[in-house]
Amino acid sequence: MNPIVTNLAYLLASVLFIFGLKGLTHPRTAVRGNRLGAFGMLIAIVVTLVDRNVMTYQWIIAGLALGTVIGAVMAVKIEMTAMPELVAVFNGFGGVASALVAGAELFRYAHGGTVEVPVTQFAIAAGASGLIGMVTFTGSMIAFIKLRGFAFSGNVKYPGDQVVKALFALACLALIVMIVGDPSGQYELYWYVMLVSAVLGVLVVIPIGGADMPVVITLLNSYSGLAAAATGFVLDNTVLIIAGSLVGASGIILTLIMCKAMNRSLNNVLFGTWGGDAMASVPGADEIYEGKIKATSAEEVAMMLDGLSSVIIVPGYGLAVAQAQHAVRDLANMLKANGTDVKYAIHPVAGRMPGHMNVLLAEADVPYDELVEMDLINPAFAQCDLAIVLGANDVVNPSAREDPTSPIAGMPILDVDYARTVVVIKRSLSPGFAGIPNPLFAKDNTLMFFGDAKQNMLDLIAAIKDA
Repeated sequence: MNPIVTNLAYLLASVLFIFGLKGLTHPRTAVRGNRLGAFGMLIAIVVTLVDRNVMTYQWIIAGLALGTVIGAVMAVKIEMTAMPELVAVFNGFGGVASALVAGAELFRYAHGGTVEVPVTQFAIAAGASGLIGMVTFTGSMIAFIKLRGFAFSGNVKYPGDQVVKALFALACLALIVMIVGDPSGQYELYWYVMLVSAVLGVLVVIPIGGADMPVVITLLNSYSGLAAAATGFVLDNTVLIIAGSLVGASGIILTLIMCKAMNRSLNNVLFGTWGGDAMASVPGADEIYEGKIKATSAEEVAMMLDGLSSVIIVPGYGLAVAQAQHAVRDLANMLKANGTDVKYAIHPVAGRMPGHMNVLLAEADVPYDELVEMDLINPAFAQCDLAIVLGANDVVNPSAREDPTSPIAGMPILDVDYARTVVVIKRSLSPGFAGIPNPLFAKDNTLMFFGDAKQNMLDLIAAIKDA
């Protein structure tokens, strides 16, 4: 293919990637952004296959068919609550793919092949791809296991863990230096780079607690982009470098935004644990809840909702688990029909991944203008007649604001406790990801509506109709 045509096609694909990312920044344009990005990737793949003069397409077609089937099944079967785990797996696959491609190029060069970039650049980029790609792969798999609750729940710590991680990182760098010194004769060391990096990925993610998993997922997403960009330098593929850089940059920006939303530094997420020694000073659940919990029913909540001027709904992970978004929308529509102003308070890290609540509510056709971000909705709680908390926990825990010794002290929260009345819908008094009790549940203006979020919403709708 003419190099000019190839470069123009890559430029078009890159522009589509950029506009695709821009579209993903708002729910109203997210679908269009996703399609633009997908179309850009299609252009990049087709042009690359034609430009590289592929001799046989048998394995490519087989992989395309298999991937299409797996993707279609996942699109239909995966529940919204499992999206964070799915994203973690995708990150991991992207990382290991980059590492394997870079390794294959090293193997080809060591057996007499040629490269289109300076040998030093080639070797450094291959080493970086192996290191970052395998850390992304095994780290993402551990994140998946943690999110699914299969193993490694909580903070898995051991004496000298930071020293051990540093030694593994130094070992990886030493192996890469040896490969750069003689890429044609030392390529076998690349597989040791992959092995040591794989162990390092496990060691990095295992100590990170569940409360920090949303941050870890976005960071691993950034890593997968960086691994792809490094592989682009190995292959001298412009569009892969651009796409990987976009993913890497957007991932790290989102990671920093989420760290800010949780009042956490990235260093603390990676090398510390949620709360650390502060967990020892946390009051027990019995001390906070005993004799102070007031339960309510659908009929009582229905009476309280009658004639209210404003209601704020706070969605959380419990809403996602129960798949209650459609029932919540129906309740909101009933309230609006009676003249009540209804808004949804969206915390940046509600759920298990960025935008989790936005996607759930958009699936139920909740109007975008009713979804209000934390900083904008917090002043409204003091004038709110009633706040309904659906499965949220840590993001509405007033300890973050009131208790400087709390493990989540300083974390920005939704000020639901300032509402005149708070109804919390939860299955039980179990703690959130941070693993600490929530004094909100015991406050004088809080009523606990125990049960499944979806069923409780349906019961509440029925009670309003019968009233």
